[in-house]
Amino acid sequence: MALSAQQIPRWFNSIKLNCFITATHLKNPFQRPGKTLLHGFSAQPQTSSDNCFFQWGFKTYRTSSVWNNSSQSTKSSRQEINSAQSTMLPFVNEQSQKTPNFNSELSLEELDDVPPFSPLQPVSEEEAVQIIADPPLPPFSFTLRDYVDHSETLQKLVLLGVDLSKIEKHPDAANLILRLDFEKDIKQILLFLKDLGIEDNQLGKFLSKNYAIFSEDLENLKTRVAYLQSKNFSKANITHMVRNAPFLLNFSVERLDNRLGFFQKELELSVKKTRDLVVRLPRLLTGSLEPVKENMKVYRLELGFKHNEIQHMITKIPKMLTANKRKLTETFDFVHNVMNIPHHIIVRFPQVFNTKLFKVKERHLFLTYLGRAQYDPAKPNYISLDRLVSIPDEIFCKEIANASVQDFEKFLKTL
Repeated sequence: MALSAQQIPRWFNSIKLNCFITATHLKNPFQRPGKTLLHGFSAQPQTSSDNCFFQWGFKTYRTSSVWNNSSQSTKSSRQEINSAQSTMLPFVNEQSQKTPNFNSELSLEELDDVPPFSPLQPVSEEEAVQIIADPPLPPFSFTLRDYVDHSETLQKLVLLGVDLSKIEKHPDAANLILRLDFEKDIKQILLFLKDLGIEDNQLGKFLSKNYAIFSEDLENLKTRVAYLQSKNFSKANITHMVRNAPFLLNFSVERLDNRLGFFQKELELSVKKTRDLVVRLPRLLTGSLEPVKENMKVYRLELGFKHNEIQHMITKIPKMLTANKRKLTETFDFVHNVMNIPHHIIVRFPQVFNTKLFKVKERHLFLTYLGRAQYDPAKPNYISLDRLVSIPDEIFCKEIANASVQDFEKFLKTL
């Protein structure tokens, strides 16, 4: 019965346990013609000097066995053993020195207590060719693909739908993933996310973005969820926020509290409106505050909106807090100065700031060409900003422009 590479060291260690006392006192040790070599690797990725972040240290373990097929050498050796036992050691049963059977079964306790053999003992070619060893790993790599076949953690992450190409762009994160044990380190995080409401088909996308969550302590994650619940965020709200802002739970309770306090104080919103604001746009809690502060100044100083008008617009369109400053000013300039729409009407329809400017220009110019560009609600044939920017071309042409789509497309070619 052939032994695998993992069984050979334990089997030989058991032989060492049975004859260890006798063998150590032999004047002329037995010849050891049969030896076994087992190769294995230790998964310890490190960062090299040339920024290669996967280096694996290889270890070689050697075990040996005692085989004696010569009856003469056995005879003389037994005499020396008996002599040594009579003077120095207690009697050892002769049965323990018989050639062991490959089919003998040993308990795990016996195998664990056996001291290891010296790694310096030579190995015969006959037994070396029978060794079952894993294929060697590359000494370094710039991709996790080379290690998927050797890592259970990577294999299971791939099955979950995790995009390893995004992780390997960050050497520190890639090294972290390689060092983690799926059962001990990753499984508990996955169960936590599922309890939070993240579906199985969403885990891959979530972990591809927030792979750093594996470095977070599970108790800290639970504490942050408990904090949000204490602020009257429902479980559905928390699930929505975590799904749309994957890094939300990476931030401490103190930072989350400071962010909520900032928006409530800066915008002078009630607790409920502040909560609704961050639920609709949860990345307000994870992104930089600089764009928010800059846009508040733009609305107030450059565009001339009042504080209550700003409150009304951002509660309807939260993205206005993080919108591009140049886009905001260009859109306002066209709508207010070219289309002649006053502030109070723009405040009622802030969706215009969330629309592509070229779309607003094309439709306004087409209506102007047809003589139907009328945006004053006090006059007939009034066209609201909401309908101007939100409906598709077919409905716009039929209900507002009273023209065909082909006419609209021909006009666009003249621009």
